Amino acid sequence: MNSISSTERVSASLDAPRYYLSNFQFVLDWVAARHDDLLDDAERGFLATFPRLPVASRALLVRMVMRRGEVFRHSRLEYAEIGALEPALSPLLEAGFVEDDPECDVGELFRQLRLPELRQALAGEIAAAGLSRSQGKAVLREALEPHLTRSRPLTEWWPEAPDRLVRLAVMPLCDRLRLMFFGNMRQDWSEFVLAELGVQRFETVPFDAGSRAFGCREEVDDYLALHQLRERLDEGECPLELGKRLDEAPPRNAWLASRRARLLVRLGREAERRGNVDAALSYFERAGEGEGRIRRLRLLERRGEHALAYALLERAVPVGEHEAQALSRLRPRLCRRLGLPPPGRKPEVPSERFDLALSPHASGVELAVAEHLAGPEAPVHFVENALICGLFGLLCWDAIFAPLPGAFFHPFQAGPADLGREDFVARRRDRFDACLAELDDGRYRRSILDRWQSKHGLAATFVHWERLSRPLVELALARLPPTHLRACFERLLADPMANRSGLPDLIQFLPDGEAPGYRLIEVKGPGDRLQDNQRRWLRFFQAEDMPAAVCHVTWREAP
Repeated sequence: MNSISSTERVSASLDAPRYYLSNFQFVLDWVAARHDDLLDDAERGFLATFPRLPVASRALLVRMVMRRGEVFRHSRLEYAEIGALEPALSPLLEAGFVEDDPECDVGELFRQLRLPELRQALAGEIAAAGLSRSQGKAVLREALEPHLTRSRPLTEWWPEAPDRLVRLAVMPLCDRLRLMFFGNMRQDWSEFVLAELGVQRFETVPFDAGSRAFGCREEVDDYLALHQLRERLDEGECPLELGKRLDEAPPRNAWLASRRARLLVRLGREAERRGNVDAALSYFERAGEGEGRIRRLRLLERRGEHALAYALLERAVPVGEHEAQALSRLRPRLCRRLGLPPPGRKPEVPSERFDLALSPHASGVELAVAEHLAGPEAPVHFVENALICGLFGLLCWDAIFAPLPGAFFHPFQAGPADLGREDFVARRRDRFDACLAELDDGRYRRSILDRWQSKHGLAATFVHWERLSRPLVELALARLPPTHLRACFERLLADPMANRSGLPDLIQFLPDGEAPGYRLIEVKGPGDRLQDNQRRWLRFFQAEDMPAAVCHVTWREAP
């Protein structure tokens, strides 16, 4: 077993002018050591060639990799620690890692050139279109783009250009390597800088050389394909065209299947927004259970296909509380529209409620209520999801950071990669049971406080340090009964991803000796309504006889 530590992962520091180069090489070495079987010849060639380039050339390449886009002007590639551009650029051009004078479409041209330069480069086209040279960039692009459809190098667009362009030819390759290292496309090279600055620190987790995000090259391909489709959807491309490119073949594992289902839901929502109802229904159906099924049934209801919606509803086995709640709301409406007997169910008992009329508060309605209710013997804290989740994260730290296969595979993880997978708890059930057992014999207080001290500041799923002060933790441990904590923690374990949100905004600690020692308060300002996840938590508190209330606030008019 090895260890990954955020303090030991690179030898360079931010005091070194080329710290970013050491970080990049660290990732290359990591991928080469652990993912060689996922690489093709071109990728292995890059890993072998890059370290042999002159240091200035390597530094220049990494600078481009870390920037946005793939096309750069010579004049914007000036770095003191690299020196003269041409000697650094030449080996990159020779290796094929950078392309000189690349072809650019009109969109790239507008991104690279400033307005006065565009007026010179496109003087003839502007005049031919009858446009004034005083027009702004957006107007010029809108008018010229439909007519300038051919891509060409800058030297053809503007032969007299005083600057040149280059294109980073290995950006897709570098993105693939980054994905294999991080296991996602959300994290990037800035993680190293944040860690070296001390902005982020991570737990040291034992792991073996086989720990990694992907088991085969095809899984990397699938992830990248889904990511690229999502990016194109975000950029406004037609969901029908993108849907045609979404492979109908079953995903290779449950993790990729969940990502594909989320993309299908997003495609369905966009198709519905554009009025393509049939396409939206198809996407929601392909997304399967959960959010996809909920949206499909709702859309069928709005379309008037009540019989089909009801038949599908009757066959549905809800996945989690969220879907069960949504289906329970839909069933009475469908029964009413189909003339069926209403479903028998217990009416929902409303949560305890109280109303306040307060003066507007600059810091928001939650703090207005907190200040109004707080007293010397009954302090109120704005905690939202931070307190219950934080106590859970501290008590169950060792279970959450258990070095299981597929959970941890790089130095920048705030939690296990399998947190959202169905078997997350099952794989750690014995560990979680051991943690919760401390609630039965009183050891939990010491364990939570010790971990608050020893782990403070480490990035951790469930633990938000800025909202979890030591005095708050100590007070909560003194006032919250362990039976109540156990009930909340078990609910978190029932669905960690869904149930870590929706908890009440405030907690008020009652005077010592006054049972049960606290009350939870969800705050709603004028026009605000309870969200579904909040309703589910409030129902849970009712069932467990835990003190929770909803405070509805109206603003007093200024005198």
